[in-house]
Amino acid sequence: MKSPFETFLMPLSTLMFGFLSALLLPAPWFGLALTRKLVEMFHLEDIGQLYTLVFCLWFLLLGAVEFYIVRFIYVRFIRP
Repeated sequence: MKSPFETFLMPLSTLMFGFLSALLLPAPWFGLALTRKLVEMFHLEDIGQLYTLVFCLWFLLLGAVEFYIVRFIYVRFIRP
């Protein structure tokens, strides 16, 4: 059974790694035509709203991937 601290640490570390990704990796960029099409398709006000959603999803996805990679390395090689 997992300790309460480890259960609490998992979502927080995912967010931390997501913010770390903001410094290391650029978010995806769409072309102007595709950006306008996505804004119309999702009924957004402007391009800023689209990229706010894209950045949030991108960094959370990267944070989750990084968390599981670091967790795998820790469990496999570091933890006794």
